[in-house]
Amino acid sequence: MLKQGLQQKQIQKLSPLQIQTIKLLELPTLELEQRIKKELEENPVLDEVSESEDQEDGRGTISLSEYSGEDQIPSYKLYVNNQSKDIKPEYNTFSVKESFYQSLTSQLGYSQMDNRSKAIARFIIGSLDGDGYLRRELDSLTDDIAFRQGIETNEKELEDILHKIQEFEPVGIGARDLRECLLLQIRSLEHTSEQKIAERILDEFFVEFTKKHYQRIMTRMSIDEDQLKGAVNEILRLNPRPGGQIDDSYTDQAQQVIPDFMLEYKDGELIMTMPRFSIPELKVNKRYADLLMKSAGVDKEGKEAASFVKQKLDSAKWFIEAIRQRYNTLRNTMNAIIEFQHDYFIEGDETKLKPMVLKNIAEKTGLDISTISRVVNCKYIQTHFGIYPLKYFFSEGLLNESGEEVSTREIKNILSVSIDAEDKKKPLTDEELVSVLQEKGYKVARRTVAKYREQLNIPIARLRKEL
Repeated sequence: MLKQGLQQKQIQKLSPLQIQTIKLLELPTLELEQRIKKELEENPVLDEVSESEDQEDGRGTISLSEYSGEDQIPSYKLYVNNQSKDIKPEYNTFSVKESFYQSLTSQLGYSQMDNRSKAIARFIIGSLDGDGYLRRELDSLTDDIAFRQGIETNEKELEDILHKIQEFEPVGIGARDLRECLLLQIRSLEHTSEQKIAERILDEFFVEFTKKHYQRIMTRMSIDEDQLKGAVNEILRLNPRPGGQIDDSYTDQAQQVIPDFMLEYKDGELIMTMPRFSIPELKVNKRYADLLMKSAGVDKEGKEAASFVKQKLDSAKWFIEAIRQRYNTLRNTMNAIIEFQHDYFIEGDETKLKPMVLKNIAEKTGLDISTISRVVNCKYIQTHFGIYPLKYFFSEGLLNESGEEVSTREIKNILSVSIDAEDKKKPLTDEELVSVLQEKGYKVARRTVAKYREQLNIPIARLRKEL
């Protein structure tokens, strides 16, 4: 039986300004520059402020309230000049090698393959992951190549072309798993006695090797411990991620990380600034605002033109205010982080980094946790002791013997140092690591130690054992 009735629901609808602000909050400086350039290209109502206008402090700009009484935002000048003029500094750069995709494509150009094979090879190269592995099955690639390249092929042809790609540098590229990757590399070497044993271990006893069942390998291969040790050392010299490292002969390319915040320590005081660099100041184009006034209330075409310009004016208004709100939100959030971690920012001493979660900063700023999360994402600060992502300063806390809350980062540091210093012939178990922490005044459960060890990408004791 169907029933009819009224139900009242409260639905919160975000305004265009709120949507725009949320989108801009997540953007780091470089992407914000690109986003503003795109908006300037697409919206003729938006203009950059010239230096002469900047010196007049925005006296030539207009307020949309002069043209419409329907503004959601209180009357203000449609002009954003939140940040100080900065001479663009020399950015700290992280130097990376030429991408292996570029390298492989370049090598492909010198190969003796015909055009059809090269087209297939380019598709295979584009299917490699960031480590240089081909994680997809060849039969699934045949369908994609037929659909996207219009080339009918089969697994046999793909296998042959893949083998040719595997001859490219760096050696190990195009492997389908770690075992194949290491075998490609060991087979390319001179083949000393140690390398021959290493190749056989990878070929016939790879599972035993990964589980460090060394005694079983020695027994089955009839080799002694010295021979095994030599072979294992050869394997450990191989690169398990050939895509992440290109040979030094390739051209360096500079990948810039531009800081969103600059922090200086002067005369015993921390001073934070938000450099504008290439971000232009924005204003509403007065010519289009005048056009709106002249077009209003005339003929049909004039009304359509006025409607178009009004839409663009609204969009410009929301964009400028969203930029303004982004700046204020970032500034307030960063100031709250600096205040919370004041002692750490003085010297960069990691032991003074206090436990801090998003909620702590949300409470200090009065903002939502989701807003703080967007601000922190992909943002960097340049300090007098280095450039750091904002996420670096956040960590949970634990209580020590004295009842003081300490950062989990401090616990992880102790774990890392303890494992580095352990006897590799008898590595520390998680239970023994618990005892090490207890001796230093940290009461931590074994499962917590295991969690932190995994977060540090440190394997269990048995897999850390060395000969």
